[in-house]
Amino acid sequence: MSLDQIIAELKWRGLFFEATDENAISKLDSKDSFYIGVDPTASSLQIGNLISLIVSVHLARGGLKPIFLFGGATGAIGDPSGKSEERKLLTQAAVEENVKKQSKQVKTIFERMELKPEFVNNFDWTKNLSTIDFLRDVGKYFTVNYMLAKEVVKSRLDSTGISFTEFSYMILQANDFCHLYETHNCKLQIGGSDQWGNITAGLELIRKKIQGDAYALSWPLITDNQGRKFGKSENGTIWLDSELTSPYKFHQFWLNLDDKDAIPYLKIFSFLSKSEIDELSKMQEASPEKREAQKKLADLVVELVHGKQAVTDAKKSAEVLFGGSFEGLSEQQLEDIFSDVPSSSIEKAKLKQMTYADVLAETKCVKSKGEAKRLISGGGAYINNERLENPETKLTDNKCLDDNLFVLRTGKKNYHLVKMT
Repeated sequence: MSLDQIIAELKWRGLFFEATDENAISKLDSKDSFYIGVDPTASSLQIGNLISLIVSVHLARGGLKPIFLFGGATGAIGDPSGKSEERKLLTQAAVEENVKKQSKQVKTIFERMELKPEFVNNFDWTKNLSTIDFLRDVGKYFTVNYMLAKEVVKSRLDSTGISFTEFSYMILQANDFCHLYETHNCKLQIGGSDQWGNITAGLELIRKKIQGDAYALSWPLITDNQGRKFGKSENGTIWLDSELTSPYKFHQFWLNLDDKDAIPYLKIFSFLSKSEIDELSKMQEASPEKREAQKKLADLVVELVHGKQAVTDAKKSAEVLFGGSFEGLSEQQLEDIFSDVPSSSIEKAKLKQMTYADVLAETKCVKSKGEAKRLISGGGAYINNERLENPETKLTDNKCLDDNLFVLRTGKKNYHLVKMT
């Protein structure tokens, strides 16, 4: 696809907000590169960072060479964009550790997208830049009036104020763009619309310092149908690190999307063609209760971030909530699936003395041992989704004690997690 076709594609997908010169961007070629940057302020990227990776793939398909920049220097300063107050400064050691973890994530995801960007770290060319050199070679090209006019600065001046450290952030980012322009023939920077001020500062520096022509392209702030910022759940940030947000919960996040968000997000977060998305849209309209669009999106994004096996595991985990088998699920997966249900910790020695009726009463799944007996006799009680038949059967006769936890169920959906101590 040509770059003008790629730009049209981005617009259709809802991934285009503004650009400084669409015509000039469409004329860039394979000798030119573009870059996207991320500051390593956390040990993991979060779900919103996926957008930058996806836009990078689209542009690379148009023939441009991608550069992914880790802000080893700028991450130690803190970007004021979108923040109402000063960020807490990270130590350089913490920033370096975050770069290591994030770079591993990004490389894995790009490999699944069959993309091989060049990875750079702005600490490499910033660490030896003296204050005098920075002020003479970079700072002199920016007037205070120009910087004060930027929305990110104005919004902070109108509220909590802004430190000189964060005030200088846009100049540091501008220097990154100028450096990549000179060393990597980087003609384009991309980012979210909240980064527009920082990105265009780079254009200003390139124009004034080396009389070069560079360009900017941004995507809009992604929101749901209620106007809420994308990327949060009731439990907080959705991370790309499986240790912070498990593949199961990541899969569930997408499955639980509102019907009104499913198709717009399919356009943004998948590479499905227009005809494929149109077909899913028709299915969604005809039978919204089947949630076909959400299922497809959940599978695609989990595979992109965590791999095919993670999709299989996430689906198997979800089946447990509908009476599916526990076989093959790890203790960690079970804790993840049942993290929101009531739980009890009981000594294993004590459990070995209990009957089925005893454990239901002990965990207060029922009000009394008599009720437990009646429930079991009526076929309404389960351990690990296997129906209990005799209330007087000892737990030692059940394989549930072979592990460190098991799950009780009464009725169709009343779960209780039992952990052994």
